[in-house]
Amino acid sequence: MIGYLILAVYLVLINGIAFAMFAIDKTAAIRGEWRVSEGTLLFLAMIGGSVGAIVAQRRLRHKTRKEPFRSTLYCLILLQLGGLAYLCVNGMPPALARVISSFK
Repeated sequence: MIGYLILAVYLVLINGIAFAMFAIDKTAAIRGEWRVSEGTLLFLAMIGGSVGAIVAQRRLRHKTRKEPFRSTLYCLILLQLGGLAYLCVNGMPPALARVISSFK
């Protein structure tokens, strides 16, 4: 049970960080200052911050037309949804279950 709590806390934190980095990049773009790299923004989405990235993209109107960034972000989300669908249909692979249960 504690493994799932840790996972939930991680997802909340990584999505908050992703949103914040989009906001920082948007502010820097307006001011003409140093920018957060697209690689960093996509990495944050890839490691679980995709919801925060999409919310920030929509809310802040940032990187909504930038290609290939936008397509790459949506591909990451599709892959994550595919992984979630796999877990829902087939259950958690034993190796992943061991990792999550090791946090107990």
